[in-house]
Amino acid sequence: MKTLEEIHKIREEKRKELDLRVNTEADTREKHILVCHGTGCTSSKSPDITENFRKILKEKGIDNVRVVKTGCFGLCAKGPIVIIRPEDTFYAMVTPDDCEEIINTHIVEGKTVDRLLCKDIGNKVVQSLDELSFYKKQKRIALKNCGVINPEDIDEYIAFDGYLALEKVLKEMSQDDVIKEVSDSGLRGRGGAGFPTGKKWEFAKIAQGDKKYVACNADEGDPGAFMDRSILEGDPHAIIEAMAIAAYAIGADEGYIYVRAEYPIAVQRLKIAIEQARDYGILGKNIFETDFNFDLHIRLGAGAFVCGEETALLESVEGRRGQPRIKPPFPANAGLWQKPTLINNVETYANIAQIILNGAKWYSSIGTETSKGTKVFALGGNVNNIGLVEVPMGTTLREIIFDIGGGIPGGREFKAAQTGGPSGGCIPAQYLDTPIDYESLKEIGSMMGSGGLIVMDDTKCMVSLSKFYLDFTVSESCGKCTPCRFGTKRMHEILTNLCEGKGTLEDIDKLEKLAHNIIKASICGLGQTAPNPVLSSLKYFREEFEEHAVDKKCRTQECKALAKITIDPDKCKGCGLCQRSCPVEAIKGEGREIREINQDICIKCGTCIKSCPFKAIS
Repeated sequence: MKTLEEIHKIREEKRKELDLRVNTEADTREKHILVCHGTGCTSSKSPDITENFRKILKEKGIDNVRVVKTGCFGLCAKGPIVIIRPEDTFYAMVTPDDCEEIINTHIVEGKTVDRLLCKDIGNKVVQSLDELSFYKKQKRIALKNCGVINPEDIDEYIAFDGYLALEKVLKEMSQDDVIKEVSDSGLRGRGGAGFPTGKKWEFAKIAQGDKKYVACNADEGDPGAFMDRSILEGDPHAIIEAMAIAAYAIGADEGYIYVRAEYPIAVQRLKIAIEQARDYGILGKNIFETDFNFDLHIRLGAGAFVCGEETALLESVEGRRGQPRIKPPFPANAGLWQKPTLINNVETYANIAQIILNGAKWYSSIGTETSKGTKVFALGGNVNNIGLVEVPMGTTLREIIFDIGGGIPGGREFKAAQTGGPSGGCIPAQYLDTPIDYESLKEIGSMMGSGGLIVMDDTKCMVSLSKFYLDFTVSESCGKCTPCRFGTKRMHEILTNLCEGKGTLEDIDKLEKLAHNIIKASICGLGQTAPNPVLSSLKYFREEFEEHAVDKKCRTQECKALAKITIDPDKCKGCGLCQRSCPVEAIKGEGREIREINQDICIKCGTCIKSCPFKAIS
C-alpha cells in the first residue's frame, strides 16, 4: 500500500522520466521505442517485435533505449506500428525481421528507415505522427493515454495525472459537487441513446438503499466496433478511476465491470490494473486516507449482444440468463440484486477524470450545443485508414471518411455509411456533410450507437446489407418478447426472398409495416432498433429493393441468386476450357461449338470466367 505522499512522489519522478512520450523537444539521451500491443497489432506479431527489439539492444549493449508495449495508436490499417520518441518517428507495418535494421539505422546511425515510414493520403511519406492526416482533426480525451503509456504499469498512468482526479474528488468535493461538474460538462452516455450522464448519476444518488453499486458496460457487441476494447487494452486505470469517482458520487462501495470473454487482452489488463490499484491502496478501504471504501470485480460475458442492454447485463451479472427486465423500475432504483445501481459504458467513464481535472467549462466548450465533448468511432469497411478515431462532436461524416479515413480504396464511389451498428441506419452520400451528433443522426434516420462507423462503396448491395444486419439481430434476440422473436425472423425471411429473386413489391410494403410494428412493441432496445438498418435503407435506396422484387436484378451482383453469367458468342472460340472447369456441368456444347450456360444449373461461382482466355464470359 502506498501513502498519498508516495503516490505524489511517483507522479513527479515518473513524469520527468516519461516527458519524452509527449514532448518532442524533451532534452534526454534516452529513447523510447513504443510498440502497439492492441489486439490487431498483437495478432500481427507485435509481441515478437517487442521481444526482438529487447534482445538486439541487449546484444549490442545499448542501455539508453527502452522498449515499451502500449495500447492502440488508432491507425490500425498500418499496423503493427512502432513509434520512436522523442523524435516521434512513425514506422508502419513493421515485422519482427525489421527490428535489427531499425536499431542499426535509427538508433545507432541516427537515420530513419525510409522504407518503413508511414505513407499518408496520396502515398506521401511522413516522418512523424503529427504529420499524418489521420490525426490532424482528432482530439483525444477518452483515448488520451492509448498509445502513450504501458497499460500494465500503474506508475505510468500515475505519471500522466492518473488518480489525481480521484484525489481531488475525495479531498475537495462533495457528492453533489461531483455530480454538478459532470452535469455541467454536458457529457451524455456513449453507449447508444445519449442519456445525460449527470442526470443518471443524480438519480442513483437520491435512490434509497442500504447498498449501492456501480457497473461498467464493456459488452461491446456491434459488428465492427472495437472502441471499448481498445480503451480497456490501452488505459484500464482510467476506467477504474472513473468508477471510483462515480461510486463516491452516488454513495456506492462496490462495482462490477461486465466485459466480453472474447476480449482476452482487455480482460488480462483489467485484472492486472485492478490488482495494482489494490496493492497501492487505491481500491479497498480508506482510499487516499479518507473514509471512502470501494472495490471492483470483473464479470465475463459469453458474447450475447442483448447483454449490452443494461437490465439484461444486470441479469447476467447476477448469474441468470441475459434477458431484459421490464422498466420501470430503472437500474438507478432497482439494479443489481434490486439495489440502486449506476451503469455507464467504457467510453463514458473514460471522459470522467478529464472532466474533473479540467472542469466542466473546458469539456462543454468542445462539440455542439446539444452534444458536448468528443466521440470515439471504430472506422471500418471500404475506407483506406481503418482504425480508431476520436473527434469533436459536430465533425462531419465527410471529414471522418475522407480527411481522417483517407477516402475510398481503389478510387471507387462512396455509397453509404452505417452508424450505430445493428441499431443504427445507413447514411447516403447526400448527407456526407451532416455533423455527427445525437440529434443530427436521428433526424436522418440513424443513431450514434456505441460508435461503429462502417463505410460502404458502390459495390455493396443495400438489400443484402439489410439482410446481414437482420441475420445478426435474429440470432442475438433473447426471445423474451414476441415482436422481436418472431418479427425480426419474418423480416429476415422477406429479405432472403428478395435476395433470391422470390420477393414482390407487396413484400416490400410488408417489410416496412412489420418494421414499424416491431419498433413500437418490443420490450428492449435490441428489438426497438433492430429494424433501423432496413428502414433507412428503404428510405434512401428503395429502388434497389424494387429492382430485386420486379426485375429480379442486383445491380452490384452481391446477391448471387440474381446474378447471371453469360457467354458472348462473338468472343467465344469453342475451346471448351470453361466447360471442363465448371463444377456443376452447367455449360453445354461439343467440339468447337459456341458454349451456352444453363442458368437453372449454374451456381454463379465464377470459375468459368477465370478459366476463359478470351474474356468471353461475364
